[in-house]
Amino acid sequence: MLKRLLDIVISATVLLALALPLIVVIVVLKLTGEREAFYFQKRVGFGGSLIYLTKFATMLKNSPNMGTQDITLRDDPRVLPVGKLLRRTKFNEVPQFWDVLVGKLSLVGWRPLMPQGFAEYPEEVRREIIKAKPGLTGIGSLVFRDEESIIATAQEQGLDLRACYREDIMPYKGALEIWYVVNRGLWTDLKILVGTAVAVCRPGWHGYFRWFEGLPYPESQLIQSHIHVSDEKHASLLNGPVD
Repeated sequence: MLKRLLDIVISATVLLALALPLIVVIVVLKLTGEREAFYFQKRVGFGGSLIYLTKFATMLKNSPNMGTQDITLRDDPRVLPVGKLLRRTKFNEVPQFWDVLVGKLSLVGWRPLMPQGFAEYPEEVRREIIKAKPGLTGIGSLVFRDEESIIATAQEQGLDLRACYREDIMPYKGALEIWYVVNRGLWTDLKILVGTAVAVCRPGWHGYFRWFEGLPYPESQLIQSHIHVSDEKHASLLNGPVD
């Protein structure tokens, strides 16, 4: 009950506070690109049911059926000109506060994926995470805030992007989402909200290993490089501050 009350109060406050810039973005999108302001994307939600997330239309309508499909590249040609700015500032996610207000999402939870992306999780992960309501942000969203840079690195190294998504990104993201479901609570949610705010103000921030106890450690060297944590540094983070 308290979690839902927090969702309603914060989402309503944000939507009211950002009403003017939201209106400006809607008008600009209506006058540019494909002249669509919003894009409603099918995702897997609580209990495995399908929900539709509200996002600003930053990409071509048929993007899920084009190119790399559900994998978005850095400088992806499917992204519309105005969409590049919205995605870089993460303002394209603001309409999802409406989804929080109406109860499709919580402020904090596991990040809902499109059905084809969700299917990349092992069955045991899928079974566990749908026990909680998905969120606008979460520990998975925090760690993978700049997921496109991982894809860009894989691309530079000549790796298969689908294999990278399946073998590097999804196993660790699934482990993080399981961690959240096991450790969810008001205090955890508040820390994730603060951590998200810090990450917005300080791009490249990777202090979450100090903030959250028992976070799983990625086996993938690609992911280790992305979050700037080596085996030695991870041990230090668990035992105390790092110089």
